[in-house]
Amino acid sequence: MSDSQQKPKISREEALKYVHQDRRYVGSKETAAYIMYDASQSLNINKYEERFRWDVIKIDFNFIAIQTSIAGIWDVINDTIIATIVEKTRTRWGKFRPYMLFLQIPLTVLGLWKWLLPAIFPNTAADYLPKWIVYFAMSVITETADTFKGIAATGLMGTITPHPVERSRLIAKAQLVSSLFENAPVLIFGLLYDLTINNKTHWNLYHLFAGFGIPLSLLSAAFAMFFFIVSRERVAQSIEKPSVLMGLKAIVTNKPMLILVLSEFLGKFSVGTGISNYFIDVLGASSYQTLVGIPASPVSYASYSFVTPMRRRFSTKFIWIFSDLWVDFWWLVVFVVGTIRNNYQNKFIMLPLLAVQEVFRMLVYAPSHVIIEELRNEAMDYCEWKNGYRAEAMTGVAKELVSKLMNTFQSTINNVVMKRIGYIQGNIGNQADRTKWWIFALATGIPVITGIIGNIPKFFYPLNQKKRDEMYAELLLRRKAMAGRVSNATAEELAAIGDAERAGAYLQNLEELEQ
Repeated sequence: MSDSQQKPKISREEALKYVHQDRRYVGSKETAAYIMYDASQSLNINKYEERFRWDVIKIDFNFIAIQTSIAGIWDVINDTIIATIVEKTRTRWGKFRPYMLFLQIPLTVLGLWKWLLPAIFPNTAADYLPKWIVYFAMSVITETADTFKGIAATGLMGTITPHPVERSRLIAKAQLVSSLFENAPVLIFGLLYDLTINNKTHWNLYHLFAGFGIPLSLLSAAFAMFFFIVSRERVAQSIEKPSVLMGLKAIVTNKPMLILVLSEFLGKFSVGTGISNYFIDVLGASSYQTLVGIPASPVSYASYSFVTPMRRRFSTKFIWIFSDLWVDFWWLVVFVVGTIRNNYQNKFIMLPLLAVQEVFRMLVYAPSHVIIEELRNEAMDYCEWKNGYRAEAMTGVAKELVSKLMNTFQSTINNVVMKRIGYIQGNIGNQADRTKWWIFALATGIPVITGIIGNIPKFFYPLNQKKRDEMYAELLLRRKAMAGRVSNATAEELAAIGDAERAGAYLQNLEELEQ
């Protein structure tokens, strides 16, 4: 390879200017598919999954605690193996897309099994062992298959465009557009749920859950499949497949990822059971949550206009810290006011207070959601900058593994806590006053107080605005050099990575940089 082919044709100063340009690599069709995929992640009633498990399937809290502990150990084993397989993948469809394309349909079929359990085991006790064994086995199978798809999805979302500005714009656009309709299933379901538990309809809870869960699962799968078909990976992988040792090195030397993992690890010591349970079991209606969110809805949409100016003026680190502390502050306000004179049971005080809290919380809704996605992508790009190769699967699974282990711990603790505070399964809205106070506290103040330590690592995030710009400028130069190497690779090298088609598309995209 000649010197002219090895050296990039643009200067470092030009590359720094490029970092903040509004480049377009992703076309309108793919953008629409990206938005549909983002929406597909919310086309479900997962918000009520605990209620389905508690009050419809009826799995005993102790069984759930045992299950989450065993599943956590299994995750440690299978996640590492799966990440190694994905990391070494090189095909004509890319590194990640094959898993998305070929696993979506089987995963959808597997995902439908849980809606059938109440029909298979009708009118059985919460501690009925055969029911739990079937539920446990199917959960493990589904989780293992979903790990392949989850690891691949994380990598794909970080390689759809090589430009950080376009990536931020895609994330913001997808979240804005999909938010216009993605909450509709939960809102409609919540209203029907309230009518059902108050005996205002002829349905039972099982028919309601299955009637929503099955169609939404199929629609979500269709949206996701469309995106996997039309999407492309535009950040080329190294020709050499990283070894396991290289993958482990990428984890250890990836400071942004280590900070993300440590923050999430410490934050998972937060103990809480979710605000939905407070609305259902204390205030008496799930629909109240929709009601208090109405004034905040325009604010959440308006907050998308804050993303671009905040990205220009503040670092990713600052937005991350500020948005999380801002949200925590308003939850503490709700907790303090609700505790005074047992206000937490007075809907005429709590509903307006929660509506105000939602308005202030939504001021940082879009920036916080875009930033958390960008933090993950920056960490992946940092690996390429630091080591000269990308290791999305290994670094991503390291983060997810810690997250899963801590979710296991958190879920185990939360289920034990629900048992200890005297929650009676199936006794919706008729819990004892002591239990109701704990449900309120576990939805507002206690999660903030017990999880506050998770904010400390954020102050040590290494990429300030200047260093981030330098990183992306250098990555641009390196990627152009890699493109030259790929274009001059031998037939054997291209066959080894199985990626001639994608390499050609990548080269075509990079030609714009020389214009």
